[in-house]
Amino acid sequence: MQTDTLPTTSPGPQHLQALQRANRVRLARADLKRRIADGEVTAAEVILTSPWETSSMAIGDVLMSQHRWGGTRCRKFLAMFRISETKTVGSLTERQRHALAAQLDAHASIERDCEPVMTGGVVRELVTV
Repeated sequence: MQTDTLPTTSPGPQHLQALQRANRVRLARADLKRRIADGEVTAAEVILTSPWETSSMAIGDVLMSQHRWGGTRCRKFLAMFRISETKTVGSLTERQRHALAAQLDAHASIERDCEPVMTGGVVRELVTV
C-alpha cells in the first residue's frame, strides 16, 4: 500500500517570516499615515500611485489620515462614488482612482480658500469667491 505524503516544513521560520512581513507593512502604513497627516503627501497622490503598503489597506484609512477627516466625512465622501470605506486601495479601478483623486484635489483647494482667519480674538471663516 502506497500513501501519498506531502512534504512538511517547519512552521517556525514561515511563521516568523509572516510576522516580519506584517510588521514591515504595519510600520510602512503608520509612516504613510503620518506623512499624509503632516501634508508631505496627499491622499490623492497615494490613491493614484497606490504604493505597495496600500494594496490591502482600506480606502477609509487613507482618507481618515488627513487632517479634519473622520468616519462621517469619509463615508459621505465615498458615498458620492458608491464606494465602501472598507474597500482596499489595491482593488480600486483606474477610473475610481482618478475620480477620487480629482474630487480630493477639489476639496483641498476649497479648504485652502476657506482658511479660518483670526480677527480681534474671534475666528472667522474667510471665504473667497
